[in-house]
Amino acid sequence: DDANPYSITVAEYVDGQFSIPAEEVAQLKSEINILPSNHPLELNSNAILLLKNNSDYLPVAVYNPSTKKFTTLSEIKSINSKVIKPKTVKTNSGAEKQPEKFYVLENDYQQLVFSNYGGSLAEINLPFESEKNQNSVVKEISFDREMVEEHPYNAYFPAHPYLTQSENPEGPFIEHDRGTLGGYYPLIRRDLIEVGKRKSIQVSPRFYTSNIVSEYSEVAEMVYDVTYFDKNKIVFESNQDRRRITKTYSINSTSAPYTIDLSVKVEGDSRGLWMTTGIPEAELISDAFSPALKYRITRGKKSEVKLLDLPTESTTITSSQPDWICNSNGFFGIILDPLTEIDYGYRATHVPGNLAPSRLLEFNHNRERYTENNLPGYEMMVPLWSKGGTMQFRIFAGPFSTPILNQVDAIYSDPSIGYNPDYIACQTFHGWFAFISEPFAKFLFLLMNFFHSITGSWAFSIVLLTVALRIMMYPLNAWSTKSMLKTQQYMPKIQAIQHKYKNDPKKAQLEVLNFYKEQGINPLSGIMGGCFPLLIQMPFLIGMFDLLKSSFQLRGASFIPGWIDNLSAPDVLFSWNTHIPLIGNELHVLPIILGIIMFFQPRLMSPLPADKGEWSEQQRQQRAMGNIMAVMFTWLFYNFPSGLNIYWISSMLLGMLQQWWNKRNLSAASIEIVQPKKKNIPSR
Repeated sequence: DDANPYSITVAEYVDGQFSIPAEEVAQLKSEINILPSNHPLELNSNAILLLKNNSDYLPVAVYNPSTKKFTTLSEIKSINSKVIKPKTVKTNSGAEKQPEKFYVLENDYQQLVFSNYGGSLAEINLPFESEKNQNSVVKEISFDREMVEEHPYNAYFPAHPYLTQSENPEGPFIEHDRGTLGGYYPLIRRDLIEVGKRKSIQVSPRFYTSNIVSEYSEVAEMVYDVTYFDKNKIVFESNQDRRRITKTYSINSTSAPYTIDLSVKVEGDSRGLWMTTGIPEAELISDAFSPALKYRITRGKKSEVKLLDLPTESTTITSSQPDWICNSNGFFGIILDPLTEIDYGYRATHVPGNLAPSRLLEFNHNRERYTENNLPGYEMMVPLWSKGGTMQFRIFAGPFSTPILNQVDAIYSDPSIGYNPDYIACQTFHGWFAFISEPFAKFLFLLMNFFHSITGSWAFSIVLLTVALRIMMYPLNAWSTKSMLKTQQYMPKIQAIQHKYKNDPKKAQLEVLNFYKEQGINPLSGIMGGCFPLLIQMPFLIGMFDLLKSSFQLRGASFIPGWIDNLSAPDVLFSWNTHIPLIGNELHVLPIILGIIMFFQPRLMSPLPADKGEWSEQQRQQRAMGNIMAVMFTWLFYNFPSGLNIYWISSMLLGMLQQWWNKRNLSAASIEIVQPKKKNIPSR
């Protein structure tokens, strides 16, 4: 009405359902003054639904009083949307400060979202491989699809309204009110936008990539002006107390993939300034959070890459000057490579998960699986040159794919001076015995990569690699099988001796040893026949484990769509909402198949008498141990990558086939038991 032309109330909009709390309903009735207090709420005028996004309110839907329903703006084609520039805001000190603005540069490899706060990278989004973009090597996985379907407000790229440059570099910026829904992998942690009762979390610019920070927090949030902006280059400039900083970012589609060139010019006081890597998004490897911090250092002419222990607070080293620093989540990472002189040292910092949240927290509503405490962030940084001037940096921000890293190394290597950036060393082999298995894993990867070039399928490559390993180990396996068969054929005679002297264990043991001697048997041959080949194979087996858990090429690689969609993650036949201890909320079938094979393997290859009363104590123990191992391996492999389960299942089936073949050939040649010679007793 004329007295109250409009009214504002707080409402909740959760998973597509709009509701107004009871206390707000009463307040709204009194404000609009059109309904008695006991009348059900019925809005008879148009209304607009605004969604709170950090400090802003974004229009979401309009209310139609005739249909009494809300219609989202995306469904109204006649609306001519326009971005309205936000007003300036004031800091706690009362000084006016510009609102945060975002600028986007993009090519086939990266969507770079720059912030005027710090002139830094607030988002680094990697486009997925598609028919339109075959240069990208990043594949979509289940988390990406579920985020779009279940939490779309966190699946826009960029996450906030942004600006791009027009065709004319001197022309006005083009304003975009919303990014693309899906289609990208967020390399670094960004704002976590929530609806309903959960609070949104805004990542501080201090944790942006390529920001310049110091012990004074306001340095990280200094506002920069854009002085140049085109399709491949953006220049930021900030005039601060005692200094002026100019940052120039360049990308070039013809240069190395996933790389950014950054020039930093500091005029004035440049003491105590650090350049940040940002915080990579959390990745799960074998259902575990596996970040890695590395740096390379050169002494003399020898370079060495070192892995840092994850800090619990902050670690600062000033006694060495790294060639580069690397901050990764296992499959993706950021390499900050200073190309000109900077001060000595580096810093690694632990960042609580509530300050820089992972997108995985969105999947914690019903699963109780991911928390802020078990998904913290880690940031690295290097100091700037305290003498100021112009410093050059190269930033690699992308997947730790072997072909990609090798390509980047080849582009930037200079054989004339013996320089190689060695970014390939940023790859990390994840496993308890990685320090032993890494050389074996690298050798096995060469074989697997060769088979992939033939088959075009990583799953079939794993199977062929398993065949190759079995062929390589065939002599040892054949010897092991022969030793076991020989022991089995002598077993009835040995059991007869033990039964004959069952009341005299020492006599029984002596007679068994005499029997071994008469037959020319080494008593340890049976044990060594089973254990020695396994010991020889262990480095390869562990290397295969670590390889399949650490190879980026398997991330997102599909085998059977709808079931095995990601060889680097467990297979998922279906899922449910309620979390079950030890199982979670997903059914993984491959580990169950693995356990079933392990359960029946000894029954098929070494059958025991049908009458359990005829079993020896050793046979009972072996059968019980086999059952325990089948259950234990099912549990152990339940959250392992599907590629690892495919390898182990293939290995067991091939082992059974190989054992059957050896048993068939070797059992044909029966072993003749040597009869003991009778001693001639001289007559008296």
